[in-house]
Amino acid sequence: MGFADRLYPKLPTLAQHAAVSAFGLKWRWRRFGGNYQQECDAFIAREHYKLDAWHAYQTMALRETLRLARRAPHYRRLGLDDRVIDRFELADLASLPILEKSETRADPHAFLVDGLDRAKLTICPTSGSSGTPVRTYMSNEDFRRSLALREARSCRPAGVSFRLPRATFSGRLVVPDAVSAGPFYRFNLAERQVYFSAFHLSPRNAPDYVRALNRHKIVWATGYTHSFEQLGLMMIEQGIAPPPTLRAIITTSEKLTAGGRKVIERAFGCRAFEEYGQVEDACWAGERADGHMYVSPDAGIIQLVDGEGATRPYDDPAEGQIVATSLIRKSQIFLRYRLGDVARWDPAATRATGTPILAEITGRIEDVVIAPDGRRTVRFHGIFTEMPGVREAQVIQEARDRLRILVVPAPAYGQDTVAEIVRRVQQRMTSEMRVDVEPVDAIPRTAAGKFQAVISRLPR
Repeated sequence: MGFADRLYPKLPTLAQHAAVSAFGLKWRWRRFGGNYQQECDAFIAREHYKLDAWHAYQTMALRETLRLARRAPHYRRLGLDDRVIDRFELADLASLPILEKSETRADPHAFLVDGLDRAKLTICPTSGSSGTPVRTYMSNEDFRRSLALREARSCRPAGVSFRLPRATFSGRLVVPDAVSAGPFYRFNLAERQVYFSAFHLSPRNAPDYVRALNRHKIVWATGYTHSFEQLGLMMIEQGIAPPPTLRAIITTSEKLTAGGRKVIERAFGCRAFEEYGQVEDACWAGERADGHMYVSPDAGIIQLVDGEGATRPYDDPAEGQIVATSLIRKSQIFLRYRLGDVARWDPAATRATGTPILAEITGRIEDVVIAPDGRRTVRFHGIFTEMPGVREAQVIQEARDRLRILVVPAPAYGQDTVAEIVRRVQQRMTSEMRVDVEPVDAIPRTAAGKFQAVISRLPR
């Protein structure tokens, strides 16, 4: 934890607003300067591509990525010389080994391209939905390419833009006091962004969230699906009117169910769009006006792999595990990266549109943790981030006021690790939450081989 992270919780609310705005000003150029507009224009120009054009584009982009991979320590053993790369086809991807998250977690530097100035790269830990985060590294160019993708393929179909006022639900602890009386957001003036706390949602606090949307004339919102659904339910129950300026909500990080979509659209009075992506930028898909989830083949190559390791073609509607190869991350290379999610193709829509369409991402519904005072939080996003004593962890809610946390220890594990876990949980959930930390040799998987980051024992 850096000095700024230690100082921020001690600041008064107005100073925290100022700190968030200063951070936003610093990051605005990093995210939206330089090559951003050029990348955005290129994504838009490729939107008319059909399957044959996408195949040709991906083949050339994959070869470029393989040339970068030769300069990353992990991939040197693959023997990717110029002769092999020049003849490499998409079908040849199956000959490469699948990359597991445990490998990237153990040695993230092994996937960095040689010759980069690491001091100029930004560390972006993943949310840790697979148990513990993966440290990913992004250059400024990577950031802009990633944001340009979202602008072109997510914002434009929804009729919004990063240039318009927005609200965000994500895992940053912008309101550090677990028992804060509000406000439950901080305002990034540089980008006109309301940054909501995902850890303070409750029926009592819901009106404050909506007041923030109205006060700052928010045009669109994005972030955790479940947070928007829970806030929407509270708005409906309390008869709170939808903000009049809101045009769209783009959900991320968890699956948007049919029931959740109905709640969000009714409560907020606007269309909800689903987005699928990762911090690693291994692949990307986004919903458009026709309701289909369009894969962006210029972002990454998606392979749906069956139980025998075979890749399902676009005309096969059966489920498969998502294995993805990033085409837009140039500083840290991810080839055939197993994401831990399950999806299936939509053959009819793919044929009709000429673009790969996902019928459903079936493996992203996660359980909720409920605080003793009734607040519901999703994905303990920051609990295990930058915690060297934790190799893998699982949160089990045994009662409204008790969490049991299973931890597979890393070498640095000790009493300080346990104390830090308890501190982080209670900071988000109040000191009334009892936390039992149990070191274990391994954490069981589901029958389908999936890891569950959160298990709830509470009655439904």
